[in-house]
Amino acid sequence: MNTKLRIGNYLAIAFMLFALFFGAGNLIFPAQLGQLSGDNITPATIGFLITGVGLPFLGIMAMGFSGKNNLQELASRVHPVYGLAFTALLYLTIGPFFAAPRTGTVAYEVGIAPYVSEGAQSTVLLIFTGAFFLIALLFSLFPSKIVDNIGKFLAPALVVLLFILLAVAFFNPMGSIQSPDETYQSSAFFLGFLEGYNTMDALAALVFGIIIINVIKGFGITDNNQILSAVTKIGLTSTALLVIIYVGISYLGATSVTELGIFENGGPVLSGAAAYYFGTLGTILLAAIIILACLTTAIGLITANAEYFHTLIPAIAYKPWVFFFSILTFVIANFGLENIISFSTPVLMFLYPLAMVLVLLTFVSPFFKHSRIVYIPTIAVTFIFSIIDGLVALFKSLDLGLPEWLTAIVKTLEGALPLYAEGLGWLLPAAVVAVIMIVIAKVKR
Repeated sequence: MNTKLRIGNYLAIAFMLFALFFGAGNLIFPAQLGQLSGDNITPATIGFLITGVGLPFLGIMAMGFSGKNNLQELASRVHPVYGLAFTALLYLTIGPFFAAPRTGTVAYEVGIAPYVSEGAQSTVLLIFTGAFFLIALLFSLFPSKIVDNIGKFLAPALVVLLFILLAVAFFNPMGSIQSPDETYQSSAFFLGFLEGYNTMDALAALVFGIIIINVIKGFGITDNNQILSAVTKIGLTSTALLVIIYVGISYLGATSVTELGIFENGGPVLSGAAAYYFGTLGTILLAAIIILACLTTAIGLITANAEYFHTLIPAIAYKPWVFFFSILTFVIANFGLENIISFSTPVLMFLYPLAMVLVLLTFVSPFFKHSRIVYIPTIAVTFIFSIIDGLVALFKSLDLGLPEWLTAIVKTLEGALPLYAEGLGWLLPAAVVAVIMIVIAKVKR
């Protein structure tokens, strides 16, 4: 079928993808990055953009390039059991366990909490998240309307509101950029790189990529080359919007220190900036931005999880899964933002290297005919480093000292591997093993 998307269709899907990506952490973490990096904002922001924008774009492209119907099929190139376990854990991570609950708690913390007394916080959080995830549930029950509901209304409104705030901040900054915080005095690039993990977008891209491909197919496009071309254009458009907004929020954070001081997270930075520029109107504007951004992401995550687990367990229909994940997300959201962020970090340190290696192998996979001789050893080596990094992050998140055996392993790896101290110790071993196994696969064939 020789069908082509119209420009309006491209823009609607691109806005939809942007809105799916742009949620809770995407507002908070760039602002915090700007505050802490100070004069080192350029290398820190570049590092953040690589993991916060570049990797998600590669993830979207990998799904289109692979020709697979879903992430589990792609991950099963390693092994079917691995494909199932990796995919289920990834969906739960970006769904009800961490990312989806965070959308509701961030919307509350930044948009509502400043107006609530200390003693009423828990009660109001319960009421707000109940209403928030009820709306998300209603949108998620009708996924066929997702382009109309998100791409044509919510996402453009979100972009307009954000651009108003960032444009004013750019032309009339609150103050000058200060010296970097102690943590960003050195290795600002790598700190920004790791900060991009917190957006969870590189993980979500492996899920959202399938949503985008299915939407494209819904317009009657079935040719793989046309699908890949459409995915590329849509991905570039949506990630370009992300780059502009990330840079703007980082700059806003960097210029806010003299006026607002340094905060523990980026939420007060945004609320303070909105109040500084627009007063009461600014706080209302910010609340609208936060709620729209978080709501659109929550809808996408609930929809994606319900669709995946319905295909995994067909005996349970799609709509019961939507109710289940909406309720579970609501319950976990009420444990509070700090707990969600704290316990998500070890999981992200475990999953991110595995996801990045899978994406990179996907692009070179035709060269070695998708042989498991390459996939299994490369993923196995990455898995070992991911376990170590995840355990280190877990002990730190619990404010516990590392056990002696883990301390010895970390010190050995720091001395033996470049970039290990920067959180990228897995990169060189995975690359070396992949190259060796590709050569073996080619020789064996």
